[in-house]
Amino acid sequence: MGRRGVSLRPPFQPTEKRGMPMVHLTTLTVMAALLLLCVASSKLLYRFGVPTLLIFLALGMLFGSDGLGLIDFGDFALAREICSAVLIFIMFYGGFGTSWKAARPVAAPAILMSSLGTVVTAFLTGLLCRLFLHTTLLEGLLIGSVLGSTDAASVFSILRARKLNLKGGLASLLEIESGSNDPFAYMMAITVLTLMQPSSGAGAIVLTLARQLGFGLLVGAAFGLAVAYGMRRLRVEVDGLYSLLIVAVALLSYTVAESVGGNGYLSVYLAGILLGNSKMLHKRNLVHFFDGISWLAQIILFFAIGLLSFPSRFAAIIVPGVCVFLFLLLVARPAATALVLTPFRVPLRSQLFVSWVGLRGAASIVFAIFAVSEGVPLQYDLFHIVFIVALLSAGLQGSLVPRLARKLGLVDNSVQVLKTFTDYQEEFGTQLMEFQVSPGSRWAGKSIMDADIPEEVLVVMVRRGGETIIPKGSTVLQAHDTLVLSANDFDSLLET
Repeated sequence: MGRRGVSLRPPFQPTEKRGMPMVHLTTLTVMAALLLLCVASSKLLYRFGVPTLLIFLALGMLFGSDGLGLIDFGDFALAREICSAVLIFIMFYGGFGTSWKAARPVAAPAILMSSLGTVVTAFLTGLLCRLFLHTTLLEGLLIGSVLGSTDAASVFSILRARKLNLKGGLASLLEIESGSNDPFAYMMAITVLTLMQPSSGAGAIVLTLARQLGFGLLVGAAFGLAVAYGMRRLRVEVDGLYSLLIVAVALLSYTVAESVGGNGYLSVYLAGILLGNSKMLHKRNLVHFFDGISWLAQIILFFAIGLLSFPSRFAAIIVPGVCVFLFLLLVARPAATALVLTPFRVPLRSQLFVSWVGLRGAASIVFAIFAVSEGVPLQYDLFHIVFIVALLSAGLQGSLVPRLARKLGLVDNSVQVLKTFTDYQEEFGTQLMEFQVSPGSRWAGKSIMDADIPEEVLVVMVRRGGETIIPKGSTVLQAHDTLVLSANDFDSLLET
């Protein structure tokens, strides 16, 4: 017997009213197992130069409706919402992790590659689909538009796995191009989708483009500059809250731009660049935090894409998929690369490499999901065509990137391993140096954050009289302070 209202069931027996539902426990267990499997397999995949994220794609296909059937998922509208959310963080970190100092020398050709190069690639691919696949011109241009962006994550994971660094600023060029061409490809896809609507007109197209570009740049710049200014003066008691603040900024820069008709991804990318290249407290911690968030976002993205695919449909579209892949690889991308880079006198071997590493990846598949969810009439299965192109691009084209880099003599052996911009950390030992702040120094009277100390130089300790101070960004330097500085070399400090 028990008291009224007290269950006599065993305390750990699952019920509908007590504890977490078993379906949730099963889902969480599967998620944990997938993460452990992918982490364990990453070493093997890296050895063969295969992007680690491909295993999440494969596992999504395996567990999906057309595989083992453990997860029934075929909702393009829901997939669009999920992919939109996670792509925000991928785009933001792409900007946040870009060093403008490293990218400035190649910014002009890189931005032209991401804009003009994307347009040329999309237009040529659209003509191929129109002439040889017999699509309508607009459907062909839509296929070309969603395939216009390139995937930096795949390229750099391959290069890091093989410990390759590139000569001639090619790493910076590829990083800027692949980071900024996603918003352009998205804008082109939206434009073509607008043209495919029965009530669309020339005025609507011009207005759409103007709002996408104008509001995207305006909102991104406003958030980036305002928050960068505020972060220099904001003091939060709990250090972990700085990361949450930047997460909120990334989300708002997207939602505000989209709410006024702007390009949310362009806004997020620009805000990320401005924040990533400004001085702020706990910046190193923010980089590591967003690196983890970006990985989680890409895992979710690739797994969802895998779930959404139906391998049984591949047979019907394998021929057009392979044709589009070969045309992009051998015609469209090389033509766009030559058109943009030749006026900048980029060597032919560098052009060949840039052309080859234009891998198609997750962003292209996401844009295909956007297009399908709009419900416009399409002759071909757009999602699976783009899926096959991305799969061939990462698996076949990507695996030959290290061999091609060596064959063209573009490997820089003076650096041990390639790391993308905010991950550039020298592999050599650091040095310590004492530096005294003179009364006339421009550092005197300024905080460490505002003193314009080169970013590669770390202030380890401040000695003031007989007192030793552990420095923070807000620590104000005074005349006659002795600073203990740490850096790989102090050339940048001597130059200032």
